[in-house]
Amino acid sequence: MIVRFLGTHNAESKNTRLVSFLIDDVLAVDAGSLVSELTFPEQRNIKAILLSHGHYDHIRAVPAFAFNNSDRTTKVIATPKTLEILSSHLIDGVVYPEFTSEASFLRKATLRLVPVELFERQRIEGYEVMAVPVRHNLDGVGFQITSGDGKTLFYTGDTGPGLSSMWGKISPQLIIADLTWPNNLADAAKDAGHLCPEMLREELIEFRRANDYLPKVAVIHMSPQHESEIEREVREVAELLQISIDIAREGEQIVL
Repeated sequence: MIVRFLGTHNAESKNTRLVSFLIDDVLAVDAGSLVSELTFPEQRNIKAILLSHGHYDHIRAVPAFAFNNSDRTTKVIATPKTLEILSSHLIDGVVYPEFTSEASFLRKATLRLVPVELFERQRIEGYEVMAVPVRHNLDGVGFQITSGDGKTLFYTGDTGPGLSSMWGKISPQLIIADLTWPNNLADAAKDAGHLCPEMLREELIEFRRANDYLPKVAVIHMSPQHESEIEREVREVAELLQISIDIAREGEQIVL
């Protein structure tokens, strides 16, 4: 399993992109920067798109992807709430065409919306995908994704603290975790449904208690203004827990 990060920040600039990553170049997870970081041939390789929740920075490139790949139909997999937000606020026939309808100007559906049920293992383009609820509004979910050869990652999506109730339900070799703000903004992070390094440390301790191991960890959704502080605090957490924690950046890959 090859994880390729397209966007790893919560704010966009010349040097930072909104969250999106690819698995083996065929499965996209979130769509903050899904098209701007890929060539047209690379976009054509994508078979399905998973969306963790309906905030704009995670869904915004779905319409552009539909325009660029209008000769085929691509599955978009998310909770019913996220799919409703996408269809009523972006691909609504006003802001963008209704890409799910044959009545659009393309005269065919280029997106197929596929709802997920929490904790239900679903086969998607050769991968087993299970959505689990996390502490974020708009019915945010994380995804455990397992390849055909048994490689497994867990993506928290945007989440605040309190993941211990589902740690025993997953067993990944890699956790890709929300880490938005530094420790001195812990209250803001908790209120907004995000993590800071100290919160991540507590969540990982709970994971180890539930599973008797700690996997490799990569963090994304960083605030660029606080990145150097976050990086320093993440190194301290990694040293304390004696594990590897990567600060994921645009263009980087992790191989499982």
